[in-house]
Amino acid sequence: MSGKKLTKELSEEKKGMPLYPIGIVSELLGTTDQTLRLYEKHGLIKPARRNKNRFYSENDIKWLRCVRDLIHVKKISIEGIKKLLEYAPCWEITTCPEERKIRCTAFINKTKPCWELNRMICNKEAGKDCDDCIVFLPKHRVSG
Repeated sequence: MSGKKLTKELSEEKKGMPLYPIGIVSELLGTTDQTLRLYEKHGLIKPARRNKNRFYSENDIKWLRCVRDLIHVKKISIEGIKKLLEYAPCWEITTCPEERKIRCTAFINKTKPCWELNRMICNKEAGKDCDDCIVFLPKHRVSG
């Protein structure tokens, strides 16, 4: 494996590490902790938990900025975002590298979502579970 490829993989892995507590994330986004909890309640985000504390990754923050833009600039409601997620293919929402996407059974066979084709594993190499996937969450969240 080349050094450049290894560095890129480590950088991508770092972006997925839940390092930021809710207070820092709300400050970075210019919102409140309660708003982030609301997004979580509606299944738009699933932060990692350590004890009872929520922690967000750089990827989570990037997604939350997108959510905020959809709500405040594009004027799309939370329910509207959830509906859009039902129709968008997962590879357009998550940041799958091209070489992984072209091998993905959900990309090859577009009739079924990735979690049905991959037996609940979105990324077997990294061990990412669909329960953490932003595409999977709104479709399987029990309304509360």
